Amino acid sequence: MISNLYEKLIQVSQDKYGDIVTDAKIIYSGDSGRVSKLRLFIINGTIIDIWYSVDGEYSYHWNYNPKKDIIYRHDNAPHAKWRRLKTYPKHFHNGSEKDTDCIESYLPDKPEVAMSAFLDFVKDKLISS
Repeated sequence: MISNLYEKLIQVSQDKYGDIVTDAKIIYSGDSGRVSKLRLFIINGTIIDIWYSVDGEYSYHWNYNPKKDIIYRHDNAPHAKWRRLKTYPKHFHNGSEKDTDCIESYLPDKPEVAMSAFLDFVKDKLISS
């Protein structure tokens, strides 16, 4: 069940990343009340949305700078235009949605490990900025 997965990911964010994650909550769909995604609130005022489907699709999306459209996102949506990548369907939007900024994604397959890898990336970005 996806809500159980999100609860595990919240625990990881609290146990390992309390220095950068200020809050976490599960977001529910409006009318259906179904679990929609996990939202993490970051110390610089930005958010990370994490989404998993029951079929194993996922997205780790960070709006690093919404005013400048700077985003970082790992996902495995099987878009045909990413077939050129060695890790297809996995890919990483490295700064924007532009095709030229999409590169291979080596995000681990296990959700708890993937989230740790992504939050390590976030932490490094925050430190370097």
